[in-house]
Amino acid sequence: MSYKQKMEDQRAELRVMSKAIPDAMRGFGAMEKAITENGVLDKKQKEWLAVAMGIVIRCEPCVNFHVSALMRAGGTREELSDICAVAIQMGGGPAMMYAAHALACWDELAADAPQG
Repeated sequence: MSYKQKMEDQRAELRVMSKAIPDAMRGFGAMEKAITENGVLDKKQKEWLAVAMGIVIRCEPCVNFHVSALMRAGGTREELSDICAVAIQMGGGPAMMYAAHALACWDELAADAPQG
C-alpha cells in the first residue's frame, strides 16, 4: 500500500473517530494548533521534532503526516535525512526502520508533488 493511501485511510478513520468523540478531537486539534502556531520555534523546526519523535516511538501514521507537514513547511529531503540520523541515534535499530519509512514517504509524496 502506498504512503498516500495509508494517509487517506488514516484520515478516514480519524473522521469516524471525530464523529464518535467530537469534543476530544476538537480539543486535540485546538492543542495542536496552539502549539504549532505559537512559541519560539518555527513550524518547520517543530515538524523536525515531530518527525523524529514519530520515528523513535514507531508511529508510522505520525511519521507520514509529519513528513507531509514538513514538506509543506519548506523542509528538504536533506533535512529529513539528518532528522532520521538523529532519530536512529536516539532510537536504535527500530528507529532505523521507521526512518527508512520516513524517507520512502518523502520520495513518494515528492514524486506526486507539482513541480515548480
